[in-house]
Amino acid sequence: MTVDTATRILDVAEELVQTRGLNAMSYGHVSARVGITNASLHYHFPAKADLTTALVTRYSERFFAALDEIERTKPDVADRLRAYTQLYAAVLASGRMCLCGMLASDFETLSPTVQDHVSAFFEHSYVWLERIIAEGVGAGRLPAPVSSRATAEALVAGLEGAMLVSRPSGDPGRFEGIADALLASIGVPARS
Repeated sequence: MTVDTATRILDVAEELVQTRGLNAMSYGHVSARVGITNASLHYHFPAKADLTTALVTRYSERFFAALDEIERTKPDVADRLRAYTQLYAAVLASGRMCLCGMLASDFETLSPTVQDHVSAFFEHSYVWLERIIAEGVGAGRLPAPVSSRATAEALVAGLEGAMLVSRPSGDPGRFEGIADALLASIGVPARS
């Protein structure tokens, strides 16, 4: 099966942004890795903002589909929250960082459209987590936090930060330890 050029461009660009950052990725890097000319790349994505918007859209769709899958397959709130942290762990294990986390570090240099997409990614995550946390509190599975929203935001911030501080060590156990501590801080029991 052949992968179309636009998909190959997105695959390469995503890997470069997740490993180097947006501002360290150029069209020259992408076109060389894909084996096309810069003109061909510009044909598919006229500007870097167009490419970045497509990257965030695709990444968000996959991430949100994973959240839907977690809800379908994990009835227990603690298992859902653990599965959420594993989404981040899997990205880190592949030698990459969260795409939207990397873009957030370059936020001021992003186009307004890309800024909106990155903000929407995080907002969707906060809303999902807030709902899961509130369900856990309502079912008596989690202690009542000061604010489900603030707890959701703290969890995302903690996981993004855990990725950053774990990356230099190359030790996935460091991330896992931090993620477990974050979950314990909101009342999720340790894995059995």
